[in-house]
Formats: sequence, structure tokens, C-alpha cells
Amino acid sequence: MTVSRLLATVSVCGMMMAGAASADPFSMGLWGDMPYAKADDAPFIPALIADINASDIAFSMYDGDIKDGSSECTDAIYTDAITMFDSLSAPVIYVPGDNEWTDCHRTNNGGWDNLERLSHIRQTMFNTLDTFGATKMPVEHQGTPGEAYAENTRYSRDGAMFVGLNVPGSNNNMVVDDAACTKKSERTAEQCAADNAEYKERDAANIAWLTESFAMAKDAGDMGIMIVLQADMGFDIPETEDDDESRLSGKEGYAAFLDALMAQTEAFDGQVVLVHGDTHYFKMDKPLPNASHMLANFTRVQTFGSPNVHWVKVDVDATTRDVFTFRPMIVAANAMKSLPN
Repeated sequence: MTVSRLLATVSVCGMMMAGAASADPFSMGLWGDMPYAKADDAPFIPALIADINASDIAFSMYDGDIKDGSSECTDAIYTDAITMFDSLSAPVIYVPGDNEWTDCHRTNNGGWDNLERLSHIRQTMFNTLDTFGATKMPVEHQGTPGEAYAENTRYSRDGAMFVGLNVPGSNNNMVVDDAACTKKSERTAEQCAADNAEYKERDAANIAWLTESFAMAKDAGDMGIMIVLQADMGFDIPETEDDDESRLSGKEGYAAFLDALMAQTEAFDGQVVLVHGDTHYFKMDKPLPNASHMLANFTRVQTFGSPNVHWVKVDVDATTRDVFTFRPMIVAANAMKSLPN
């Protein structure tokens, strides 16, 4: 048994003994998709950090994209992100986005091997059991620190579970054809084949982590589970009988994960929240239907992102019907921020 799995076992046993009746309310934060150099976000980050630090939150989760999609994937990008995360007083759980690994093969990103950048993220940003933040806390990781799937995390508190998953934009690193392989890129056929192999293995690992998390939440009597990832998996276009964005070309890489999420949500008695970034505007809705009806216990939250340098506060109370209450937090000093000319 790994140290991380042992930590999870001890945590779950403790929750089961405590019971849902002992759950105390608390708050946490959600943010991501910033700072972007092309939007001149950096001068506005201190006000954001100060606003989060002034709030009473237990921890925050960052849902990916530590840089914009047209800047280079240099080592400094990751160390700068660590510095930003560590400037927060409370722990920060980081979830990777496409801009910092999936898209690094692009010519305007420096033409990196994106799988090497993923390995670098794991070795640099997931090399311990601890979160980021001035105050750190251990969380469970699917993989051994520094190795494959160490970026998939899990943390439980007071009747609610929080799951971080590496499900990035750009079709989850799935390459559907030769045109997708070479778009904005000089990738070779061999590199694209390696990307597809990585996608298949990680997609299976993500679904296994998701399934195990729901099982653990049920066993612990948790009343809510929040899943945090980066990709908008196809929620922007209104679904009709003829048009389901999640099934359009360029979204194939999310199909199996979405099917698993739907099945697990239907089988869970509590509230399920999917949090993602990617498209940068705050939204909250219930977009995930099954064949015959809306999934009433499922809520989708999309966080702010560049150039909107704000965050979302979540009040968590497992003794209430909805468990999670969301409040968009507009940082006053950043309210009039606009794109540079």
C-alpha cells in the first residue's frame, strides 16, 4: 500500500466514524485560466491574491491553464505558477490545463514535446503529497509523487469530497487524424501516435479514479462530490435532438469520461458538481442529461478566466439540500480590466 493510499484509508475511516451529522460548514475557492501574458493579467494578480487571502476559505482549487495558449512552455512558466500558488495563505490544489502541456507542441509554444512537458509538470509540481500554498496539506494522489497520474488528487472534508483530474482541453490530447496532428505544429506521426497512446492510458486511469472516488464517497456517507478539471468537454452549444456539442468532432476525447460521469452521477444520492475552466466566463447550469430526463443532482460550474481576473467562493454544508453554494467574487480592483489594445 502506498503512503498516499494509506492516508486516504485513514481519512475515509475517520469520516465514517464521525458520520455526516458531525459535518461542519466551511468555504473553499475556485480559480484558473490566469495569468495570460497576451491579456496583460500579471499586474492584476496581486489584487486577486489579496482578495482570496482576505476571505475565510479552507483551501482553493485551480482548474488549469497557468499561461495563455500562444506563449512558450519554458520551465519558468511552472516555477512562476508555484510562486503564485504559494502566495496564497490557504492550501491550493492544482489541476493541469492544456496550455501548459497538451498544446506545448504548437510552433508558437516553442515546439516542445508535450509528453515531456507533462512529465516535467509531474516531477516539478506533483513531487510530494502536499498541496501548494503558504499553508500546505497532504491530499491523496492516484500515482506515486513525480510519476504518472500523480496529478489526479482527492481530498475529503466534513461530508464532501473534492476530486482533481487531468482532463485538459484540446480534445484531451486525443489526435483524431493527420490534420489534427500537424495543425499549428510540426509533430511527427510517431509523436501523434504516442499522444494517442498517452490519451488512452490516462483516460482509463481518470475513469478508474472517478469511479473509485464515487465508491469512497458512498462508503463515507458523503453528501456531495466536486470534480475539478480544466476542459470544457462540450457544454457551450445548446444541445438539441440534432446537435450535441459533446459528440461533435474535436470532442471525441471526452466521450468515455462523460459517459462514466453520467453513470456515476445517476447512481449517487448526493450532489455532484463538475467544475472546469477553459472558456473563461463564469457559468452555472445543469447541462448533463440522460436519455430521458435532466440529472437533477448534477451542476456544472465554469470559473472565471483571463481577462476576467476574479474567482468563485463556494460555501460547503453537507447538512443542506444543495451542499454547495456558489458566489462569484468580483475583485473590485480588477472590475474594469479590459484587453490591451
